[in-house]
Amino acid sequence: MSQPDLKKILIINPFGIGDVLFTTPVIKAIKNSYPASFIAFWCNERVKDVLKNNQNIDKIFALSRGDIKRISQQSRFMGTKKFLGLLSGLKKERFDISFDFSLDHRYSLISKLTGIKRRIGFNYKKRGRFLTDKIDIDGYHSKHAVEYYLDLLKFIGVEAKDKNLELSVPDSDKIKIKNILANAGINDKDLIIGIAPGAGASWGQDAALKHWPAGSFAQLADKVKSELGAKIILLGDEREKAIAETIVKAMKSEPLDLAGRTSLEDLAAIISNLHILVTNDGGPLHIAAALRIKTVSIFGPVDEKVYGPYPASDKHIVVKKDLTCSPCYQRFRMPACSRNRECINSISTERVFEAVRRLL
Repeated sequence: MSQPDLKKILIINPFGIGDVLFTTPVIKAIKNSYPASFIAFWCNERVKDVLKNNQNIDKIFALSRGDIKRISQQSRFMGTKKFLGLLSGLKKERFDISFDFSLDHRYSLISKLTGIKRRIGFNYKKRGRFLTDKIDIDGYHSKHAVEYYLDLLKFIGVEAKDKNLELSVPDSDKIKIKNILANAGINDKDLIIGIAPGAGASWGQDAALKHWPAGSFAQLADKVKSELGAKIILLGDEREKAIAETIVKAMKSEPLDLAGRTSLEDLAAIISNLHILVTNDGGPLHIAAALRIKTVSIFGPVDEKVYGPYPASDKHIVVKKDLTCSPCYQRFRMPACSRNRECINSISTERVFEAVRRLL
């Protein structure tokens, strides 16, 4: 495809924080090859703040199918109004091409109806019927999801030279967070360890299946504080406040509990101040990876080779329990567990602590 045909590009990814960050190497590669191009991103409302400071993205459409459904349950009129506004906005931009990571034929249908002539994506379970260029997949299982995403670049003859995830934190956010930490008695000279005991919000109620027990996080936090002299910060969104409160009550020492008290932008700024983030499989892990912050991540049912920190490096340690049944999350499906989540519940505090100490 010649350069004039790639003036306006739409990236579609309606999933969670990690999946959205997985698209940033694709965006960077396109912008490097076509610096004059206009790139827009169609995402869900919850994740838009991880994109709005990305210099390679010119416009954001933050309204997923799930958002429309939620709005329509409260007001059918408002749901319809929002949807029609989205269609009008997409059509007005006159996009030349879309990269669709949704695995849902309805997104590519909307792309077609709004006049996008070339629609690139994945044909999962024959859901790529409205795509013009597609790769057949039955799931992500042989390599990292980022590598699957980058495969779509072959349709425009672009190769990614920099595969790092990308996330920018404005100086104003950094100053705001430094002031919050300073007021809590935490400064640059301290060893700061963040703990994200929830994560995986895009899984909804099933997110808990990926969570290391709150009691284990409490034991780890006390051990890190007493043996390493670290300051502990608990992180999470509004829905994860209860997990953080359980940890605080179980701890002998007192952490700085910011769960449910910060925006997504604040979360990124806090993570940028950490020496290490200890987290379950979820968005905070990938925010840290994008910010080049060291991580210890705890994986159970999900394959870290597909959804773990990317790119793999000695800055990131994955702690997991090898069982014959794991990883059981395959082809975007989670089977019922007959072993009481042994893969994650049996991971000891000592193993995670040793991973933290090794990174230091």
